[in-house]
Amino acid sequence: MSPDDDGYIGYVLSDVARLIRTVFDRRVRSLGLTRAQWLVLSRLYRRPGASQTELADMLEVDRASAGRMIDRMEKGHWVERRGDAGDRRVKRLYLTPEARRVHARMWAIAERTVDDALSPLSPLERARFTGLAARVKERLQFMAGADDRETTDAPIVRARSAAAS
Repeated sequence: MSPDDDGYIGYVLSDVARLIRTVFDRRVRSLGLTRAQWLVLSRLYRRPGASQTELADMLEVDRASAGRMIDRMEKGHWVERRGDAGDRRVKRLYLTPEARRVHARMWAIAERTVDDALSPLSPLERARFTGLAARVKERLQFMAGADDRETTDAPIVRARSAAAS
């Protein structure tokens, strides 16, 4: 199978993630949320008290872009900045009670979206898929945090070689 084939795992994974986001985007519009807003809500829900820099890293945007997003969400009463007890220069970010209520509604939509997406799978297939995806995620998290590129690349080369045999 060539890398330009629609059956190539890299393309399939990318397309699945993109399509789930697209469907979810359409579904949360009823809540008045943009993708940037729901991403901020979901990240701060999981990591309350993150700094602007940490949020920028989670969103994979620069600090200035994150700052503008936070400013807009603060004006809309979705996010509040609080001082850091250990460093007066740092502001910690928290969801407001209204944002937490919207997050709960957003989460229900997310669950329905995933259930709809996985509906062609049996309960056993879904459990296997979830377990396998979690293992791949764990490996990628390790690779992303590893300092030694040779160490992180070696198992992938072995896996490709074994698959070719």
